[in-house]
Amino acid sequence: MKIAVVIPAYNEAQAIGDVVRAVPGGEGHDIIVVDNDSTDDTAKQAALAGARVIHETRRGYGSACLAGAKAARGSDIIVFLDGDRSDDPRQLGAVATPVVHDQADLVVGSRIGGAMEKGAMPLHGQLGNRIIVWLLHLLFGLRISDIGSYRAIRTDTLFDLKMEQMTYGWPVEMVVKAARKKLRIQSVPITYRRRIGRSKVTGTIKGTMMATYYMFLVPLRYLWKR
Repeated sequence: MKIAVVIPAYNEAQAIGDVVRAVPGGEGHDIIVVDNDSTDDTAKQAALAGARVIHETRRGYGSACLAGAKAARGSDIIVFLDGDRSDDPRQLGAVATPVVHDQADLVVGSRIGGAMEKGAMPLHGQLGNRIIVWLLHLLFGLRISDIGSYRAIRTDTLFDLKMEQMTYGWPVEMVVKAARKKLRIQSVPITYRRRIGRSKVTGTIKGTMMATYYMFLVPLRYLWKR
């Protein structure tokens, strides 16, 4: 099956080259780096490492992911991972295999259920993640252990979800909509590493507050939405 690796990136020049080069069997995958209006050399470093670079000037994690997904429409499966080195591209097989073998429709890499480097995720990030996972279990009966960014999904399934959240709400929207459609959702353990540079989410007060707002609002919004 054809796998596209979509890597949204905003000002990740220090890390993006190593991330692209670490994708296993990279020559067999369509590696797409979405430069989300960076002000550094992210696009240049990604291209030098061998990625196909596209540009999305509308900032927002969801905007970048959707732009990458549209560029990957010819693939069978899309794997999303972050470009800051926190997600390990060498674990792509572990994340994608259940979808490849039709054992799951959506797989989310679990940092909580796997191994986490010291300092990779601040305490408030871990706490918020556990609360949202509990809320998803309460509302939708989901048995997943994380809501992280490293995930695999069939391309046609992703577009069937008609994603709408163009900022922090993208990850939880995908899970909630998949749950509402009664798709098969799995968590697989991954190793989560210290990122290079400061996190745009848990590394700032504004990022943390906005991510928390969207992560709790989105499940409630889509609970009753037709």
